[in-house]
Amino acid sequence: MADTFDLGDFYDLTLVEDVALSPSGDRLAFVADEFDRSEDDRRSSLFVVPTDGSREPYRLTRASDAGSPKWSPGGSKLAFVAAREEDAALAVRDDADEESTEEDGDESGTGAEEPQSQVWLFDLERGGDARQVTTREEGVREFDWGPEGDRVVVASRDPTDEQAEYLRERRDGGPVELERLQHKADGRGYLDDVTTYLFVVDVDTREERRLDDARGGGAYEPMTGMQPAWGDDRIAFVANHGERPDDESAMDVFTVAPDGGDCRRLTDGDVVARGPRWSPDGDRLAFAAGTPTNWHVPDEVYVAERVGADDATYRSVSASLDRTIARDGTVRWTDEETLVALVGDEGSTRLVRCFADGSDPERTFSAQGEYRTVRGFDLAGDAVALALTEPDAPTDCYALDAADLDADGAEPRRLTASNETFVESHAMPACERVTYENDDGEAVEAIAYLPPEFDRDDPDERPLVVSIHGGPVSYDAPEFRFEYAYFADRGYVVLRPNYRGSSSYGRAFSESIRGDWGRREVDDVCSGVDHLVDRGWVDPERTFATGFSYGGITTGYLVTSTDRFAAAAAEHGIYDLRSSYGTDDAHKWWENDFGLPWEHPEAYDESSSITDVGDVDTPLLVTAGGEDWRCPPSQSEQLYVSVKKRGVPAKLVVYPDEHHAIGDPDRAVHRLETIADWFESHDPETV
Repeated sequence: MADTFDLGDFYDLTLVEDVALSPSGDRLAFVADEFDRSEDDRRSSLFVVPTDGSREPYRLTRASDAGSPKWSPGGSKLAFVAAREEDAALAVRDDADEESTEEDGDESGTGAEEPQSQVWLFDLERGGDARQVTTREEGVREFDWGPEGDRVVVASRDPTDEQAEYLRERRDGGPVELERLQHKADGRGYLDDVTTYLFVVDVDTREERRLDDARGGGAYEPMTGMQPAWGDDRIAFVANHGERPDDESAMDVFTVAPDGGDCRRLTDGDVVARGPRWSPDGDRLAFAAGTPTNWHVPDEVYVAERVGADDATYRSVSASLDRTIARDGTVRWTDEETLVALVGDEGSTRLVRCFADGSDPERTFSAQGEYRTVRGFDLAGDAVALALTEPDAPTDCYALDAADLDADGAEPRRLTASNETFVESHAMPACERVTYENDDGEAVEAIAYLPPEFDRDDPDERPLVVSIHGGPVSYDAPEFRFEYAYFADRGYVVLRPNYRGSSSYGRAFSESIRGDWGRREVDDVCSGVDHLVDRGWVDPERTFATGFSYGGITTGYLVTSTDRFAAAAAEHGIYDLRSSYGTDDAHKWWENDFGLPWEHPEAYDESSSITDVGDVDTPLLVTAGGEDWRCPPSQSEQLYVSVKKRGVPAKLVVYPDEHHAIGDPDRAVHRLETIADWFESHDPETV
């Protein structure tokens, strides 16, 4: 056992994300998350690095967090979203009004005490600190530059006077009052009726115009946003403007003139669209989209023609792949006829080239190999920027000439070494893709992380942690994750199975569990354990299971189906589907997969592990977020109390104020420590 990882080492990591190329492709902006151990805080900073690799990255932001970097069309300015203290220039300007405001007892505003996210920008030619562009009371969620670089379009909530009063009362501890069907959203809490609009803002004067017809809407708009994209003469965005938008999963693409006129719906309520992107000549619009009533259908790249005209059309240009567009939905044009997108492809996240004329897509960037994962990319000028990770290497930024994407062995230039010291001081895991057959005779693939000194050809049996991904419409790919490296360093084999229901293996593989959860996932996980036992890698008496979200749901199925695991940890899951309906933010998901619970109670019960809790003998750790509205904490409480009542060893851990994730670094460390201790305390060898 190498034993080079300490839980506190988590604070030493730098997490790279959100890459954005300048228009000429000569510079790359990216966001890096770092951890402040003393303040138990995650800090997001904005960096810029030349794509020729000639200089080290330069930190632009130092005062506060920053995200969503976007270059101006000319490349001289870099805008971003941040919740910072008010720009000093604005504060000085406002001083003259302060006395009269106090005397008049001004009650305007919604009572928000903390700084709200606004658009800020760096003028990279003139230098100096960032300048605040927007002053929206409810903040700005997202934005895009206008084609001339003198204006931006932003998405911002705009309450009426009556709504503003309600928000003030809410923030002062008043009651929640709502009439929305989509009544809550994870990470945002209880929802309200405030409408989000697009605003066009002059960068210099800060004068703004609301585009009244460009408004948000839809059950998932609070989670996805409107995603504005400004082309040559129109602005694209996504929303649902149907009669019952909270009772639909669809997100349509709209376009509107920059003056707010001529708002047109491009799609017909048959897609869940995201990430609109204009072609270089502004004549076409690309976007990624899924199917509103069936999440298992792969998301595809669409191209719209004659946008803004009465005879506009759109069609999929990636359907023949039978592979899903990656979660961030990034689509980039290389020219007027060709696009590049990220897809999930048999347990890999890789680049594909699509064609506006509908020709079959082509896989590209063969230099990626089997064990690197593309976490993000951008394309501009003659450059491609990549955020790449491997099982033994945290994410870093790379650049490649666009012409070399198809070249065999064209290795991208490394631009950052954000975790070089970390990697050098730790024994990193080995990794292997394993394929095995489940009880139904189907092939299942998994990613196995192995202890650094492990000999695959002459193995000694090790303890096993099965780590089950969420979704279920998701997949595992080779990547660095602290927890996998930590367990491998402690001598465990870590198995990450892409069970049936996972994406990246085609529609049929994913759709096989639709409306019938549990049996197939358990088969695929247990068959993977059997495979490693048969290879001599794993001690069959020392196997452990854990998973987060749908991985937690699957852990519930495992412990109610088998007692083969020495212990298990079900994290942030759902175990009683009927009682989850209406208490979470996913009512459309339940309806699409199972129907309505009062019409199809049997389907809900058959896929609820709580109905079989009397069969649980496995020591069970259960965790939850106190404000998780995706998988409410009451679900974890039900499972914990039921198992504890039976006299089975059980422990419940609830993280107050946390949503459907663990954000604070101290809690992330505590989570991993708690799981490791639980497994060790029930390990037959140590007990």
